[in-house]
This record gives sequence, C-alpha cells and structure tokens, in this order.
Amino acid sequence: MENSAALIASDTPPARVNLLGMPRARMEEFMVALGEKPYRAQQLFKWIYHQGADSFGQMTDISRALRERLAQCAEVRAPEVAEEHISADGTRKWLVRVTGGSCVETVFIPEDGRGTLCVSSQVGCALDCSFCSTGKQGFQRDLTAAEIIGQVWIAARSFGLPKRGGQRSITNVVMMGMGEPLLNFDNVVAAMDLMMDDFAYGISKRRVTLSTAGVVPALERLAAVSEASLAISLHAPNDALRDQLVPVNRRYPIASLLDAARRYMDAQTDSKRVITVEYTLLKGVNDSVELARELAALLRGYPCKINLIPFNPFPQSSYERPSRNAVSRFWNVLTEAGHRVTVRTTRGEDIDAACGQLVGQVQDRTRRSARHRAAHAALACDRAQGVRA
Repeated sequence: MENSAALIASDTPPARVNLLGMPRARMEEFMVALGEKPYRAQQLFKWIYHQGADSFGQMTDISRALRERLAQCAEVRAPEVAEEHISADGTRKWLVRVTGGSCVETVFIPEDGRGTLCVSSQVGCALDCSFCSTGKQGFQRDLTAAEIIGQVWIAARSFGLPKRGGQRSITNVVMMGMGEPLLNFDNVVAAMDLMMDDFAYGISKRRVTLSTAGVVPALERLAAVSEASLAISLHAPNDALRDQLVPVNRRYPIASLLDAARRYMDAQTDSKRVITVEYTLLKGVNDSVELARELAALLRGYPCKINLIPFNPFPQSSYERPSRNAVSRFWNVLTEAGHRVTVRTTRGEDIDAACGQLVGQVQDRTRRSARHRAAHAALACDRAQGVRA
C-alpha cells in the first residue's frame, strides 16, 4: 500500500484501514510500512481467515506492542448480519447489511460430503434477466472486496472454525448470488484470490466458481488473472430466445460467449476442468424437446457439463416451474446426445434462498424505467471492456 507510510506518519489520526479483503501482497506492504517484516502479513491472514479473529487482542503470537499499534491504525471489519434464516432442509441464508444500508444475501447449501456457499458480488443487478428476482430489484453499487470475502468470513465463523486438520463446513464457494460478478471485476478477483489463498481459506481452484451471464470482454480479461472455475448462464440455445431472457445477449451473443468461455478454460493449467453451462427451465418457454435437441447440437463437442435448474417462482414473475416429466424429457434428450447433465435440486425455497430468488434489500438507483436500466447495463459493460464513461 503505497500511502501507508504517509498515513502512519501523519499528525492527524487517519481512518483505520480494514484488513479484511486486503490482498496478501498489500498486507505485506502495510506491515513493512509499520516497520515490520513481511511475514507478519501471513500471521495476520491466519488469524483473520483461519481463526476468524476480529480483534488484534486475540492474536497471541504477535507482540503486545504490535497489537496495540495495529489497533490504532487498522481493524478487521466485516459486514453486519441483519437476519439469518434456516430452511427445513438445512439451507441457511444470511441477510448481510453493507455500507450505505442496503442488504445482500448469502446462502449456504449443505449436501453429503460438501457445503456450498453462494456469495453475492453486487447490491442488486443491472442485467435484468427476466427470470431472476435480483434483477427486478434494480442496482445500487458494487460490493467491495471486504464485503464479498466478508460473506465467507461470516459463514465460516457461524459454523465454528475448524481446528487445524479438522473438517471444514464450507468446501465450495460459488459467485452466483446477487449481481453479475464480471461487472465488479477487480473486487471479485481480489475476493476469489483470498478464497484460494492457502493463508486465507485455501479452497481449491476447482471449488471456487464464477458464474457470468456473458460479459465477454471481462471474461477475456479474467483468464490472465484467475484460475477459478467457470459457469455460464445460458438458458437458451439460440440468440432470439436468449435475447428475451438474458438482455446482455443482445450485446454479446451466444457464439461470442461460448468462444470466450472456451478460451478461458484453454488458458488454465488444469486441462481436465470443464465449463458448467447453467440452464434455467421455464415452463412453456425454453423447456421443449425441440429446444433440448437444439441445445444438444449447440454444445456437441464443447468441454462442458450442463446443469438444469427448474425455475424457482418469486413475486413479480409470470414464469412457472416445468413439470417433472418436462424436466425428465429435456434431460433425456441431452444425455442421449452424450452430454453430462445434472438437475439442480431446489433447496431453501421455504426461506426464499433457492436459485434466482435472492432479492436482499436494495436502495435502488436504476428502477426508474426499463430504458434507464438498459442504459445502465450498457454503461457497465462498456466499463468492463475498458471504455471510459
């Protein structure tokens, strides 16, 4: 942190620096500015992420003098938990209040042998996908890296952090909560780095997944800075239908998205990983056998697995969940064509924690009109491409 020394030397006490969400390299620079060795950053990382410490007084392997100095110029500040809900199936949802008063939602899904945490990246979402309740809330702002990794920190602490060598509750993290992760590029990448950093959460790159609706320029950039797994929200096998369901498709159509996703995976060192293609099934809209055949042909030879997601209803939506028979027919067409296909089990629906149901409490800045939301989304995409507003 280039200004750390100047801040510490100032006669006016500066605002305390939040160490939660700070990259390890910057933490090392911060410690050097304090006159300490860089390895102190690793100690702080272990206390913050392995032990869930939010007070320097807890950090017993650090000298008292340094702890007191840190308390004067730094802090570990996570977002506030406004509410917590537990589903009958064991799914847990946190309503997390961030700076400014809005709330985002974080969901933990327990399964046999694994626990998946679904993390939000923005307060609301500007992309306005027609079947997603988050998009109906409009958009306020990007989350900071501290607010993103803070969701993992909150969930990990709630389970009781594991002892060294013990089993952890959170085995997987998916950037599939509120918001489009690639429109908050720098903060999302910084937070995912912490998820995969051995001195932080140390989660395998195979088990940290970013899901995008298709912001192609940002996806092209991602390959140079991240090894996270990739999921793409497809939801239609042709541009005419996807234009209606996922408006960003009008800017970055299916062919460009699939090509960018393939290049992202080609850039990874692990050649065995594949792209997850997410497909939300909407009754009478995109769940026909004909569309299943079209999807099977589109993805023939493509390095992917397909995750079918029966629609989860929410207020303001006219869509319906397809019947089990319709889901089964769609699945059969894809599997008979040789594709690897799973059907996502609906979890946490009784607490509105199922896929597509997250709404939070958004102090909205983009709901004035559909035209305004579209313009805002276009501006966000331009920024992702490096175009100055």
